[in-house]
Amino acid sequence: MKIFSGIQPTNQLHIGNYLGAIAQWIDLQKDNECIFWIADLHALTVPYQAKELQKRTLEVVATYLATGIDPEKSIIFRQSDVKEHSELAWLLSTITPVGDLERMTQFKDKSQKHKANINAGLLNYPVLMAADILLYQSNRVPVGIDQKQHIELARTIAKKFNKKFGETFIVPEGLYSKLGAKIMSLKEPTKKMSKSDSPDSFISLFDSPEQIKKKIASATTDSLKSVKYNPEKQPGIANLLTIYSLFAEQLIKEIEKEFANKGYAEFKQGLALLLIKKLKPFRDKKEEIAKNPELLKDILENGAKKARLIAQLTMQKVKQAMGLV
Repeated sequence: MKIFSGIQPTNQLHIGNYLGAIAQWIDLQKDNECIFWIADLHALTVPYQAKELQKRTLEVVATYLATGIDPEKSIIFRQSDVKEHSELAWLLSTITPVGDLERMTQFKDKSQKHKANINAGLLNYPVLMAADILLYQSNRVPVGIDQKQHIELARTIAKKFNKKFGETFIVPEGLYSKLGAKIMSLKEPTKKMSKSDSPDSFISLFDSPEQIKKKIASATTDSLKSVKYNPEKQPGIANLLTIYSLFAEQLIKEIEKEFANKGYAEFKQGLALLLIKKLKPFRDKKEEIAKNPELLKDILENGAKKARLIAQLTMQKVKQAMGLV
């Protein structure tokens, strides 16, 4: 089975990125053909610094390696190194209704957040994402639940193309983590954890023990004082319980019993110590990778070569189907 997924090189990757996507990838690469890309073209749709983008791209590659993605088993490459992404996005845009794009939640959210930068790329973002996925004839796309709308549009575009021009694309399916697919902000627990928000609202995969303790200690809770999983009445504690459960590989009910007669401070201390322990191997591995910066560039170059071979075969089929060859 062919697996395809990726992450934008914007700010630091956090535990929500790991639990919602990367953790799935590590298991999937054992028995599947996996392709993991760095979505730098997508990152251009919001304000950014050119030098910072290059730095962040290499940091994403380092994160992939530090968390367990193996370049010997999986293809790792940068989106902009394969021109077929942009080419296919244009072709698919000719069969995608503008109304479908205007209804996308991400377009609405980012338009509100960056009112001075509502660009055509932001509107066409979902078409490029569909091109990313369809270009590699992906069967499954492991992503966070917040990306479900994009996956559904990619499926719609693939079906429409196949109906109009003949069977060309595999219709992909989203692969969503049942628990942890949507980790919430530490500061606003009714809102998804986002690397574009304040650093205090998320735990980076490479935060120091001191940073982890501080962020967890200041995480928003409530006045009920009971460690119970109740997303409606206690969204902050419910979010922290979810994080604890996933990293401890322990049922939430068991954690509730463990902290039944204990306060929030003790529960937060326990969570912080757990995260420090679980994230330490990632920090250590990244420090080791930092000693060999050329390794990251070599991985991207080799990955791009492999990705181009697949992409070119797909584009040949697409052009033939559309009458361009």
